[in-house]
Amino acid sequence: MQSCQRTIRQPVQTIGRGLHTGVETHMRFVPAEPDTGVRFVRVDLPGKPSIAARVDFALDRGGGDPRRTTLDNGTVQIETVEHVLAAIAGLGIDNLVIEIDSSEPAEPDGSSKPFVDLLQEAGIVDQPELRHYYEVKRPISIQENGSQRIVLPHNGLKVSFTIDYPNKLVGTQYASFDIDADVFRKEIAPARTFAMMEDVEALRAFGLIKGGSLSNAVVVTRDGIRSEEPLRFENEFVRHKILDLLGDLSLLGMPVKGHLISVRGGHALNVAFVKRIMEEARKSYRWRAPGQKVISLDIEDIQEIMPHRYPMLLVDRIIQLEDRKRVVGIKNVTINEPFFQGHFPGHPIMPAVLIIEAMAQTGGVLLLNTVERPDTKLMYFMGIDNAKFRTPVRPGDTLRFELELLKLRRRFCSMHGQAFVGDKLVAEADLLSTVVDRDSPNGSAGESP
Repeated sequence: MQSCQRTIRQPVQTIGRGLHTGVETHMRFVPAEPDTGVRFVRVDLPGKPSIAARVDFALDRGGGDPRRTTLDNGTVQIETVEHVLAAIAGLGIDNLVIEIDSSEPAEPDGSSKPFVDLLQEAGIVDQPELRHYYEVKRPISIQENGSQRIVLPHNGLKVSFTIDYPNKLVGTQYASFDIDADVFRKEIAPARTFAMMEDVEALRAFGLIKGGSLSNAVVVTRDGIRSEEPLRFENEFVRHKILDLLGDLSLLGMPVKGHLISVRGGHALNVAFVKRIMEEARKSYRWRAPGQKVISLDIEDIQEIMPHRYPMLLVDRIIQLEDRKRVVGIKNVTINEPFFQGHFPGHPIMPAVLIIEAMAQTGGVLLLNTVERPDTKLMYFMGIDNAKFRTPVRPGDTLRFELELLKLRRRFCSMHGQAFVGDKLVAEADLLSTVVDRDSPNGSAGESP
């Protein structure tokens, strides 16, 4: 089944200095309602304006520094967001409000670990709404000046990254991880930001890294590594690049199922890549705008969920779908339906059993939308109760099916369905169904709606 959205149990806060501004910053992490997403609130500004952590507001090269990720909606600007966003995404937190009194998050040690520790201290809790993923169906790629990003289909999130620096102390490093909360916490979150010594002076000349020190960054010189502590990993540099990528990837607004392969490059290419993924995500039936709970599906979307095809696909459109609650579908009944040839010649009436079948298929969209990879599942009838047929359905009618989910336990569900033509109730029934794997021993026999 799909996992639930998550937030934190209680507010927590921290104080520190911004890496580039050097300004002392107070940050407070506050639980948020389902479908809120991650949002920064500038409590130091009049009216406490906010900005969503979404790629729509990420500055590109024309207005941002390629060494960091900055959000700007014309009213609020928050810079260097990647480390705190990586912590939130890495722990699988979907909804969170970050109250902040400056334009840059605190930078305790140049990694995500302090934020991870703080959020775990707050406690992470499930919420009733489903989490929505972007599942990569086909390769998406972008490349520029020898740097590349590509994402391939994968059942889960995997990140592989290669860096190549002239400085032999960094050199070529490669790392690959299947990412979950535990792997992120142990293997990625502690990796610190780093800079070449020759870049440090240039950054200072631009008025940046005012809050930078050897306590929150690793500096690489020609002769050695300068930091208040030794490297935390032998390949800490490439691990930090993965951390940055995960923080930037979170700007998509939903977790990704795919294998991300990256070669060189930094935040500017990450942001461009996430914008490219967003273009594809918006074509997916599972993409939702922020706060959107009800979606509609066309026939192509339905065929991504349901296995049925002509002549047994009996729902043409889903006009309302609300997770684990309600679905409304449409079936346009025409004289070209194959069953009218024999039911009945000269007096065409849609068979009552096919009205129930179409009703159940509409409910099937609701049920299969609650599972991961619905294209690998089937829905079986387990029972039909209280079926009533009130008025015949004829060619030219438009059937509207309205189903409410009454109970959902693991892969079993019960729904109450009604069928209307216009405002007239023509049929109703209580349906009991279950979800099975298509390739399971029982997945090749039995009745399915």
